[in-house]
Amino acid sequence: MRMTCPIEGSGIIIIGVDDRGNPTGLSITDGLLRDLAGFRSDGNILPLPTLTVEKRSLQGINVAVIEVQPCADPPVRYYGRVWIRIGPRRAIASRDEERILTERRRSATLCFDQHATTGATLDELDLKTFSDVYLPAAFAPEVLQQNVRSLPEQMAALHLCTPDGLPNHAAILLLGLDPRRWLPGAYVQFVRFDGTSLDAAILDQKEMTGPVAELLRRADDLASVNIRVATTIVNQVSERRNPDYPLAAIQQVLRNAVLHRTYEVHSPVYWYWFTDRVEIHSPGGLYGRVNESNFGDPYATDYRNPTLAEGLKLLGFVQRFGVGIQLARKACEENGNPVPEFQTLLIQERHGRAT
Repeated sequence: MRMTCPIEGSGIIIIGVDDRGNPTGLSITDGLLRDLAGFRSDGNILPLPTLTVEKRSLQGINVAVIEVQPCADPPVRYYGRVWIRIGPRRAIASRDEERILTERRRSATLCFDQHATTGATLDELDLKTFSDVYLPAAFAPEVLQQNVRSLPEQMAALHLCTPDGLPNHAAILLLGLDPRRWLPGAYVQFVRFDGTSLDAAILDQKEMTGPVAELLRRADDLASVNIRVATTIVNQVSERRNPDYPLAAIQQVLRNAVLHRTYEVHSPVYWYWFTDRVEIHSPGGLYGRVNESNFGDPYATDYRNPTLAEGLKLLGFVQRFGVGIQLARKACEENGNPVPEFQTLLIQERHGRAT
């Protein structure tokens, strides 16, 4: 493996040669390329790195080339640790070194969830949950034991506030005492219909609000209550229980909608439960490099709300980035349901909502 930096600002890793450029004999297979690309989405590097993996020929030798772009929102943590290299030195960053990294953020290029929430202060956040739950999930134990950072510095290191100590939109969504005060569309509207259309009688309706973790837990409970299970006697000593919808599929699609939606509009995520189907409508279309042809494919992921994605990973709602749609499809297949259908904004916006 050889590391170099031929393009200012980006890093290049070449796999298949040694430090002098001599071939190592490593076979560059599609499986190897997939494994290398998987480092982006396994959740061990946060924020998610921007990288590309390609198979190229170098002086007649097949090699794997990884190009990593610089992070616009440092510091970057690997397994909860921030590593730096200055000359020959490589070590865990000190408090002052992390502060310097935080101050290097390029605010003009930040995504919406990383911008400061105008008028909000840290008093708008559940700081006990941050200290008791979020911090231990984000940092390695030895890093926490040596922690001498102030609360604003801790939050800035986790991309939840600006270097000036002002909470951003991601902090409001993850830890806010009242997220809808600042982001009016930050809720899920659930409606269960006694029929197959929007003009059918309403059996139940609820609004799920609060921090995203609380909102998703309430949604899980609501899905469990509404799923009906039929019991089939297989023989005299066993039975088979068949839910009309797999809970895992509803969880994955709903979490996908909450994570990838745009919070710049006041519309909620709509969750409609009909007698013949479940619909989940998320404001905002496909984002970044995701398009209609690659939607749901492995590693075809991009993040409108990267800090929110990081938070959901730390809180246990996301196990691995970029596989939610695949898990939903698999759950439906194993349960005997039709394959989930997905429609993009361009198809649905004529009806006033996006799927």
